[in-house]
Amino acid sequence: MAPRLTAEFWVAAYLARLRLADIPAFVVARGDATAGAVVVKCNTLDGRGVAFQRRTDPMTGDPIWMELASGPEAEIDAAIARQRGFDPDLWVIEVEDRGGRHLLDTPGLD
Repeated sequence: MAPRLTAEFWVAAYLARLRLADIPAFVVARGDATAGAVVVKCNTLDGRGVAFQRRTDPMTGDPIWMELASGPEAEIDAAIARQRGFDPDLWVIEVEDRGGRHLLDTPGLD
């Protein structure tokens, strides 16, 4: 199992990787700098999208990205608001890409 990065460091690295790929993204909500969980909302700019939350794989202990919500943007925002209600230390990153690119499946972002 790889050493765990602080949430703030991971978010900064993720935003830098997105910038290199010319994918606009921004922090919607700042969470705890060291141990905050992260949700990534991919807005496809057509009123729809998908949100992913980082979880730990129960078999390996490695971080994985699981879908939190998908569909109309209002439903995704409501799901994220519910998560923030449970976890005020949650980071929320919004990625805007018509093609749905979010780079979460690329090596080095786990």
